[in-house]
Amino acid sequence: MGRPADPQPSTLTGASLAGPNRSVGAGLYESGMPQAHGLVRDLVAAIAPADGMERAHQSDALAWLDRTQDIYRREKPATPPKHLVSYAALIDPRDLSLYLVDHKLAGLWLPPGGHVEPAENPANTVRREATEELGIKADLSVAGGRPAFLTVTRTIGFDAGHIDVSLWYLISGNRQMSIAPDPREFSGGRWWAAEEIEAASPALFDPHLGRFISKIRSKLRT
Repeated sequence: MGRPADPQPSTLTGASLAGPNRSVGAGLYESGMPQAHGLVRDLVAAIAPADGMERAHQSDALAWLDRTQDIYRREKPATPPKHLVSYAALIDPRDLSLYLVDHKLAGLWLPPGGHVEPAENPANTVRREATEELGIKADLSVAGGRPAFLTVTRTIGFDAGHIDVSLWYLISGNRQMSIAPDPREFSGGRWWAAEEIEAASPALFDPHLGRFISKIRSKLRT
């Protein structure tokens, strides 16, 4: 993932690819790519937007998915320039605190996560990234194994300019569990209370983190 900026939804119109990039190769499409693409579209369509921005991002993502199946990053840093990401948002459901990592390249406190591999179920991306980046097994039961939030964000920083379509998954944990952030990617990690994040400078985090917290607070306390 790159370092996310906070785009206005209107700036995303027209930024998507016009159609499938044939260099992906017919073999991938013959071996499950269309089915995986359909799953992603279903996941995006099933998200209940919490506000106007998430609704705009959902509309943008659905339009993108309807135009192309070339939705996975094939080459670093950004080919194609718009691609799919899964966030693994580790939360303690008892107090809604969130575990964030100090991402070296992004220069931000972020949920762990990464790019969805071609034809990979985004939930399996979360499982893989939780193991690789935190050394834990992902418990996706807190939100039924489906993404709880969606963002479409133009990145800044070391690989600025591409667009991450990010599915935010909730994974359940607690402050006493053993977590080992990958030192190759992160300077460290820690639990943040929702109130701490709200009181801190938004520039420290993904620009949509505050909206994400508001949504999950409403979702998990109902």
